[in-house]
Amino acid sequence: MLEKFLDKTEFESYEDFMANFHVNVPDNFNFGYDVVDAWAEKEPDKPALLWTNDRGEKIQFTFADIKRESDRTASFFQSLGIGRGDMVMLILKRHYQFWFSIVALHKLGATVIPATHLLTEHDIIYRCNKAGIKAIVSTGDEVVLGHIQRSMPECPTVEALISTGPVVPEGWYDFNRSIVAAAPFERPETANSNDDISLLYFTSGTTGEPKMVAHDFTYPLGHIITASYWHNLDEDSLHLTLADTGWGKAVWGKLYGQWIAGANVFVYDFEKFEPVDVLRMIHDYGITSFCAPPTVFRFLIREDMSKYNLSTLRYCTIAGEALNPSVYEEWLRLTGIKLMEGFGQTETTLTVATYPWLEPKPGSMGKKGPEYDIDLVDGQGVPVEDGQQGEIVIRLPEGGHRPLGLFKEYLHDPQLTREAMHDGLYHTGDVAWRDEDGYFWFVGRIDDVIKSSGYRIGPFEVESALMTHPAVVECAITGVPDDIRGQVVKATIVLSKEYENRAGDELVKEIQNHVKRVTAPYKYPRVVEFVKELPKTISGKIRRVEIRRDDSNKND
Repeated sequence: MLEKFLDKTEFESYEDFMANFHVNVPDNFNFGYDVVDAWAEKEPDKPALLWTNDRGEKIQFTFADIKRESDRTASFFQSLGIGRGDMVMLILKRHYQFWFSIVALHKLGATVIPATHLLTEHDIIYRCNKAGIKAIVSTGDEVVLGHIQRSMPECPTVEALISTGPVVPEGWYDFNRSIVAAAPFERPETANSNDDISLLYFTSGTTGEPKMVAHDFTYPLGHIITASYWHNLDEDSLHLTLADTGWGKAVWGKLYGQWIAGANVFVYDFEKFEPVDVLRMIHDYGITSFCAPPTVFRFLIREDMSKYNLSTLRYCTIAGEALNPSVYEEWLRLTGIKLMEGFGQTETTLTVATYPWLEPKPGSMGKKGPEYDIDLVDGQGVPVEDGQQGEIVIRLPEGGHRPLGLFKEYLHDPQLTREAMHDGLYHTGDVAWRDEDGYFWFVGRIDDVIKSSGYRIGPFEVESALMTHPAVVECAITGVPDDIRGQVVKATIVLSKEYENRAGDELVKEIQNHVKRVTAPYKYPRVVEFVKELPKTISGKIRRVEIRRDDSNKND
């Protein structure tokens, strides 16, 4: 399948990759037809999706199965009047109906809005009215269904509600029965153009109301690099990305690039995350490739991993937040596998990564890839030298063309789009520095960087130092105003159970001294607060803005 889109599929070195990687984008590309159905025609029995859940159920879907079920689903959606350009929200956890639905909606030229089951009525109302959502396909969970039901009086654009069961409220369509009863699917004469919006994500809102990130129909092709040259997958791979389907990381790791590469996607559908379950899945099913955020690896290395046979695991990647070097070293010690970090945003595909030809530097994101012209600039848009901090930007080609994988716009918000894309640059809002070997090192969001006594201190570097102390389970670094230094570093810390009864001045001093030893002394937290939990978005990202706001309110 790769040969269908790439002139060259194998590369001898990073330099070869950077010079010769190129995606040939077909006219009117449609992932449903050009990838899923193409595999079903070429190798109908090829494994596509190995799904299991926490109740012991297991189904191996082939590409022929995915074609059949997505066609049935598309026909059912057609009967509801869903077609090109219509907005459909999917709240499906890790249920296999998500894959049927997203492929079906692509085949119809509709716009898919993946969403988390953690949304409240306020969140649902906001999304329905902001995007003009026409239909919602939901897990049959009573709590989720209740939130949706109570939202409907304020969501006038919604015409159809669909549940995958077991609960199907009155007035809702039963997904599973409806697709079985659907008429034969008739492919639309023109499902889409490349420039149509295929995917819409609401950002998690770490600093304000969620933005609508719109991607066009070519976006899946941008994830060829993600799967084939970061996850390092091939047609014999069984790949597990842990993300819920409500988040952007799901299509990064559970769909687009993986199926273009011909890999078998492993899905574990669970209600509550238990680290031992992940280890058991690798052991029981022979998973070969695994991707998760650093938090998950932090939990895994605390388990007795010697109980599990992880010998099938060949490759591990990590993303979602910056990687603490201590986690990297411990995972390597326990498994012999190096964690290969990657970086991107909801607005992009993979932008910076540790590719297979590169030796990882623990804590570094890796090097830029061939799809984007990445640079670091100062506040005036001037490139900075190696070793200096700057905002990560993507240079836009002349003529207004977007690089493959970069989002089209913030839907219905041209001003916000112009703020992000101007003067030939897309501004990520993330700060990093680049070393002399071309490796990028994450510092933090622009708003999170602390300016103290003339120093610019990134939250991540202090958090990494803190995480090497056994008392610290989670932490967030913020700046608090100081009359002399401008700002000083504050650490908000969740303690491990073993240290909870030691919370006090003595432990504060111990942690401060530890940071001074691990990193440059000027970065140590002069203010330390112990808390039960950190404020987070529904996607699990730490809301440092909320910590800063609470501190400001305390000082008023």
